[in-house]
Amino acid sequence: MNVSAILKQKGREVETVTPQATLMQAANALAARRIGAVVVVDEHRKVHGIISERDIIRVLAKSGPAVLETPVASVMTRNVISCGETDTLDQLMAAMTTGRFRHLPVTKDGALAGIVSIGDVVKYHLAEIEMEATAMKEYIAHT
Repeated sequence: MNVSAILKQKGREVETVTPQATLMQAANALAARRIGAVVVVDEHRKVHGIISERDIIRVLAKSGPAVLETPVASVMTRNVISCGETDTLDQLMAAMTTGRFRHLPVTKDGALAGIVSIGDVVKYHLAEIEMEATAMKEYIAHT
């Protein structure tokens, strides 16, 4: 299974903020949608960064509540690793494990086209394993 198949099933909607949005606005978006990260984009949906719940908690613990009024651009991860629609589940798992992150923006022609989370990867990987096990059982039963 590849990223395109995952997005076809789960959808391409991605919660985003601009680099000028405050940390409070990002935190509100995370809480309202019950998600772990938002992608920071410009008006052309070009990815400039990503900010997670953990990023906000870390800076809040270090700097106090006043930091919530600062722009996400000052805290976001700027060197965002993204994937393409042809990337496979194995490639996603490798990237997420190596990079130690849970959210992978999907880009197409330089613009944000979706997002895949570690939860998505696990869900579809388990579905793949179950399909293979079922096929193997059917093969064994008919031989």
